[in-house]
Amino acid sequence: MSRYTIGVDIGTTGTKTVLLDTTAAGRASGTAAGRASNTAGIVASASRETALHSPGPGFAEADTAQWSRNVIESIREVLTTSGVSPQAVGAIATSGMVPAVIPVDDAGNALRHAILQNDARAHREVADLHDTLSGTDLVSLTGSALTQQSVAPTTVWLRAHEPDVYARTAHWVGSYDWVLSALGAPVHTEQNWALESGLFSIDGDTADAVLKAAGLDPRTLAAVHRPGTRVGGLSTAAADATGLRAGTALVVGGADHVLSAYAAGVNSPGDALVKLGGAGDILVASDTPVVDARLYLDAHPVPGHWLPNGCMATSGSLIRWFQALVGGAPLTELDDEAAPRSPAEILCLPYFLGEKSPLHDPDLRGVFAGMHLGHTRADMYRSVLEAIAFGFRHHVDVFGQIGIPLSRVMITNGGSKSTLWKQIHADVLGYEMHPVSGHPGASLGAAVVAAIGIGALDDWSDAAGFITLEKPYVPDPVRSDIYDLAYATWRELSAAMTPISHAIARTTR
Repeated sequence: MSRYTIGVDIGTTGTKTVLLDTTAAGRASGTAAGRASNTAGIVASASRETALHSPGPGFAEADTAQWSRNVIESIREVLTTSGVSPQAVGAIATSGMVPAVIPVDDAGNALRHAILQNDARAHREVADLHDTLSGTDLVSLTGSALTQQSVAPTTVWLRAHEPDVYARTAHWVGSYDWVLSALGAPVHTEQNWALESGLFSIDGDTADAVLKAAGLDPRTLAAVHRPGTRVGGLSTAAADATGLRAGTALVVGGADHVLSAYAAGVNSPGDALVKLGGAGDILVASDTPVVDARLYLDAHPVPGHWLPNGCMATSGSLIRWFQALVGGAPLTELDDEAAPRSPAEILCLPYFLGEKSPLHDPDLRGVFAGMHLGHTRADMYRSVLEAIAFGFRHHVDVFGQIGIPLSRVMITNGGSKSTLWKQIHADVLGYEMHPVSGHPGASLGAAVVAAIGIGALDDWSDAAGFITLEKPYVPDPVRSDIYDLAYATWRELSAAMTPISHAIARTTR
């Protein structure tokens, strides 16, 4: 049996690939007190940046050709740097943002740039479909409300604005499923793309009312598979490009936030993950499919488990925007400047791409409030970090209201490298934050799923053997009290600015 697997994560801002030694499970200590260590089993990793294209207000796109180049180059790199023989690699699985929308032709070729999950172009279509479906309880049917993230409004927008693309579309697929197909798998979609698309019911049937309202042909919905399903083998062309052997198993992976949570140890009810990617995700494990119009619902990779969750339109992307705005100073420098500044002197509303959950309002806009001439970029930068933490707290409030209390909170991804940002999250949320040491995120989850798909790992619980939790960041009572008051004001600011944001959105479309 092959010893190694590859996991690929197609992120909003970059592609990450890891090569996993499946025999290394259990070498991570699980709860190392303050001791950072590399993730057990990761023998090589490689990353490539992805450009975000925004050709119009609220547009968010990515070039699938760049995804392909990134995947090919990063796979070649992990093979080269590790020295692992291609013959020893048993499987590849992919992960990515969800639900990105890619119209493909009969051969699975992308017909245009991918429309990403934080794209807000279809605001009118969302409103129109909402009216058409007013008699349908979409939350009970699909697990989520009709929002800018739903796929149906995007397809309606494409039919109106890009009729040639729409007419040539054979299937609608997601980011990571398209990549797996580009490597040789048949056209398909993964379970959570299907669920979050709003085109399928919680039970997995097509949501016929939604398809009818959007005028979608059911035949454009590709076959749906669960994570861990082997769907084909690496094509000869992809093998030549990557350096792997033709026929290497291609295994269905999953949504990035789901696999990142799974690989971070979010498996028992109450386990939670704050994921600081380009967007911001928060997921809580549940043993029942809890639905609420303010949240999303995903299936946990483990059959019978669920992950109610929220996703904010901006997180790391807002930080990078601010970084560029102030001249590109290193984030470590901005952290050092912001650390001694007073908490919450400036309030920032992080709605620079509208907002997804829990507000589901693409017409919201970003705001800085409370500034005076004595403030510096350090105060503004700190307010950006705090704004994202306030957004996560808004979600924690919603989880509490629907009876899903958090018990243990992990934190992962790029922002989790910032000591300041981790402490701000602990202070704002009021929970200890457990960083996952050296966590590669969804790419590790994908590699584990690939191993399960070919039998190199026996059980879904084996993922826990590859992670180590660092010493937690503990809430500071004084700052937490300050943030409690600031959060209440932040919510008031959000409510007060909503009609103004809507007016601005109407005049700038």
